[in-house]
Amino acid sequence: QVQVVESGGGSVQPGGSLRLSCAASGTIFSFRALAWYRQAPGKQREVVAFFTNGDSTDYKDFVKGRFTISRDNAKKTMYLQMNSLKPEDTALYLCNVNINSNPYWGQGTQVTVSS
Repeated sequence: QVQVVESGGGSVQPGGSLRLSCAASGTIFSFRALAWYRQAPGKQREVVAFFTNGDSTDYKDFVKGRFTISRDNAKKTMYLQMNSLKPEDTALYLCNVNINSNPYWGQGTQVTVSS
């Protein structure tokens, strides 16, 4: 059985930072970190940052220069470093990974940015 768990969310003031983690556990033969998404109340889920070919990364314009996606394949973990947070970054953040050739989502971790 495979589990994917996000952590690291919380409440911060504008300008603050958080580091999200997405950790996979269980019987894993192959692991590939794919992307971070977010979903705000009443809005559609949207991609925030993702891996492209090889180790390349890409970001949506609204987080470029503020967020950094990374991964540690040995630890089967993906990260999202979020700096200079804004109130509009408030959302449930979810990770998407591929494990044993199947896509998996975590349950999400809440990020709230307010003064």
